[in-house]
Amino acid sequence: MKKYIILFFTLILFSNCQKNSIDDLHAQNQSVADSNKVIEPLDFYPEINKMVTRILSRYHYKKIDLNDSLSSVIFDNYIEALDYNKSYFLKSDLDEFEKYRFEFDEDLYLGKLMPAYRIFNVYKTRMNERIDYVLKNLDKEPDFTIDETIKVDREKEPWANSVEELNEIWRKKLKNEALNLKLSGKEWDKTKETLVKRYKNYHKAILQYKSEDVLQLYLNSFADAVDPHSNYLAPRTSENFNIRMKLSLEGIGATLRTDNDFTKVVNIVPGGPAFKADNIHEEDLITGVGQGNEEIVDVIGWRIDDVVDLIRGDKGTTVRLTILRADKGIDSKPDTISIVRDKVKLEEQAAQKKIITIRENDTDFKIGVIEIPSFYVDFEARRNGETDYRSTTRDVRKIIAELEEEKVDGVIVDLRNNGGGALDEAVELTGLFIEDGPVVQVRQSNGDIAVEKDPDPSIAYKGPLAVVINRYSASASEIFSGAIQDYGRGVILGEQSYGKGTVQNLIDLARFVPSAGDQSGQLKLTIAKYYRINGSSTQNLGVIPDVAFPSAVDPNEYGESSIPSALKWDQIQTSQFKKYGDLSSIFPSLIAKHQERILKEPEFNYLMQDIEEYKENKNKTEFSLNENIRKKERDESEEKRKLRDEERKKFETIEIIDKKEVTKKTLKEEDPFLEESGHVLVDLLLSQS
Repeated sequence: MKKYIILFFTLILFSNCQKNSIDDLHAQNQSVADSNKVIEPLDFYPEINKMVTRILSRYHYKKIDLNDSLSSVIFDNYIEALDYNKSYFLKSDLDEFEKYRFEFDEDLYLGKLMPAYRIFNVYKTRMNERIDYVLKNLDKEPDFTIDETIKVDREKEPWANSVEELNEIWRKKLKNEALNLKLSGKEWDKTKETLVKRYKNYHKAILQYKSEDVLQLYLNSFADAVDPHSNYLAPRTSENFNIRMKLSLEGIGATLRTDNDFTKVVNIVPGGPAFKADNIHEEDLITGVGQGNEEIVDVIGWRIDDVVDLIRGDKGTTVRLTILRADKGIDSKPDTISIVRDKVKLEEQAAQKKIITIRENDTDFKIGVIEIPSFYVDFEARRNGETDYRSTTRDVRKIIAELEEEKVDGVIVDLRNNGGGALDEAVELTGLFIEDGPVVQVRQSNGDIAVEKDPDPSIAYKGPLAVVINRYSASASEIFSGAIQDYGRGVILGEQSYGKGTVQNLIDLARFVPSAGDQSGQLKLTIAKYYRINGSSTQNLGVIPDVAFPSAVDPNEYGESSIPSALKWDQIQTSQFKKYGDLSSIFPSLIAKHQERILKEPEFNYLMQDIEEYKENKNKTEFSLNENIRKKERDESEEKRKLRDEERKKFETIEIIDKKEVTKKTLKEEDPFLEESGHVLVDLLLSQS
């Protein structure tokens, strides 16, 4: 189980208004009371537990045997979900919990929740103890001249044997956080103030854990042991999920995930507020969130759902973020940016086009690029019988017609970071590039196989075609790119895709647990599996590109294949289909030219250097807590970036816009992968001429 998959806790934020002394005393007394409060399951939770267990056991695609072996996995999932970095529990706690390891299977069938709640209450106690330790040990500035190191990632480390051993772990943790702040330019007084606020806010979050949070965490430890896409959604989480599915979320338009104690930007939604502001980018780390002109709240160490709640807000309001730039490191001084919230509208996530020029053999080739952020359809408009409803296929059909009017020499379909969407749209979009035939096979849990076919025998575009994917391309993106590859219709470029080849159904538990009513939540259940027309599943394996680009993403660390409980790859019979062509004989030449080209390109050299540096840092297990050593490492990194920027300036061009000099970036600088995709497509075009 990965660190960023799991926790769904509720956080209620308190304002920073001044309180009088009576209020302060009351709040302090209430805080102590809440700290000592034992969380217990509500009366109807056993019924929810039994129903979730029954449905997962009987109707999940993978026929599971809820036995001692799976119970052990659930136990490990639950402990890891609470304390993945082994920073709170003691070894004696784990020794005490071991009696439950082979009992969770029976507990789930019987709706017996107390063991899970007992473990959680010990966890809550240990967290309160850690907060107390932190607040008592920030009086004196650490000595940053001592040569000692810290292991930031403790996932594979042993549990602490004693409180004293755990205190030493936390002494170094606090020292590391203080050193990061000092290297970013903060004096000790400000550093101390920041850390005190950080952990007091964190403590408030602990005090707001509710019984439904524990139930969700426990049931998801079970669901995640079965497969990563089946989840129990407590009422609050269910509401957030439904908001996201309606595409009406008012926020900044970014996909986030937890990376150790930081919130990392995974993807910027095209057309959204963050995309328009252009002041936050993929891989940046969010360290603080503020509303309008209010004080920014430090969110290091927060749960991802709680950070999202802070960032979300009404349309037209402003959110301020402090961010650490991806290319500068965690020791750098954070930037503060502002983004005006807005609805991430369907039109702004729609397919977009542009034309790029690729020069090869002293000839300019016009290449049309179709960017598809998601596979969307306006279901409501279609249900209402509106003839002009928006969909991916309809929009792309129009774009193709426009590109052909521009007499482009070839087309690139850009599916990078496209996490999927409507299955029908993936099927119909494929149909724009082939005459007819099957596109994807869907196998139900009972073994029945349905073949989804291209519904339109016409072809919208017959010319040279390339499809670009990356590790974040999933589901419907894999159906489309896999079909294009199987038909020999075009060349697939980029990275191995995510590998999500499963189908989920959302079940409202209210009708099964009437005693819980609207407090029963929902269950997202895996019910089917996708297979390519050649019989190969996209599950776990994804789509392998014909021409692979350099990548910093290790498939063993991100994607379906990195998750132990993910359904495995398998194969069924091939569908009956007629290949459009066979490009396999051309691929060796395309690969050789691609590799020769990127070795000469400065941007790809920089990229490959970054990848090697990333891999080195990723494998680094210990970090110095000596200020001079860390400062030297940071300065060397900054000097490297400075030299690179100076080298880049040699290739920059200056334009005069409104009587001002404006630096114009080349496509090579802005998106070297897209430009290289254009070169590969031109190579394909020339090989077929």
